[in-house]
Amino acid sequence: MILLTGGSGFIGSNIIEKLNSQGINDIVVADELDTSVKLKNLYNKRIVDIIDKNVLFDNISKYNFDTVIHMGACTDTIEKDSKKMLQNNFDFSKKLFKHCTNYNLKFIYASSASVYGNGNLGFSEDIDLNTLTPLNLYAFSKLLFDRFVEVQKNFPENWCGLRFFNCYGPNEFHKGKMASMVYRAYLQIKKNGKVYLFKDNNDASLNGEQKRDFIYVKDVADVIMYLYNMPKFPNGIYNLGSGTANSFNNLAKAVFTAMKLKVAIEYINIPDSIQTKYQSYTKADINKLRNIGYSKEFTSITCGVNEYIEFLESKI
Repeated sequence: MILLTGGSGFIGSNIIEKLNSQGINDIVVADELDTSVKLKNLYNKRIVDIIDKNVLFDNISKYNFDTVIHMGACTDTIEKDSKKMLQNNFDFSKKLFKHCTNYNLKFIYASSASVYGNGNLGFSEDIDLNTLTPLNLYAFSKLLFDRFVEVQKNFPENWCGLRFFNCYGPNEFHKGKMASMVYRAYLQIKKNGKVYLFKDNNDASLNGEQKRDFIYVKDVADVIMYLYNMPKFPNGIYNLGSGTANSFNNLAKAVFTAMKLKVAIEYINIPDSIQTKYQSYTKADINKLRNIGYSKEFTSITCGVNEYIEFLESKI
């Protein structure tokens, strides 16, 4: 039986879809149940139970779990409430890690590429965690947990952290400003007929040329399925990105093409509130993931965006 935290969220619900497609339905979802919005992501999924994360540890002994997939987190990169962020992303994660250690459960958790900060040290999992400087509270909370895990003397027999790069795909409608640029571009086009991208402060020819590693959420689910099925993978942290950096211009053009519309982009200033906290470039080093045998090709921006836009057009 699998415990999946954040199972009604964006990545979590896609993981359930992947598990269900392989005939795996013995899944217990733990999530924030203070709103019904995200629960729409579970309407067509097969699970055996759902529990409020705030009472999870009062009830966890009722279940015979063999694997914990920990996707639940506060993912708001502009959140300023440090107590809320650390309780959700650090304290809760530590309790879950210790439970998995005590009962020797396979533990797969969501880290984040945001821990790499401005990227001046690169994007390799081998970088000394104490040299990384996160750019916001969310990134700091993720880095704290990575550091916590690194120094533990007792841990589950099999565990890994996955540093997600920029995910996009179905089931992110509830994320608001934290939704992917693909989804936000789609909504902007529907409303105003154009996409808004950030200017480059120093060179107008580079407007919209900031680059990120965009990964389709179904690829993320495939990797997690691969790790779940492995009898034992090497413990540690793995980057989970496509290994390719694409500009926001290219991403926006892919959305227009998928919608069969003429490209219309307006460039705007980066808000002062995030200017010093903005990652202008990310690109996952995925050699470590490849070295444990994951050989499937990642979905190209063109194919991923086409499929996602087709999904959105069928829903909105």
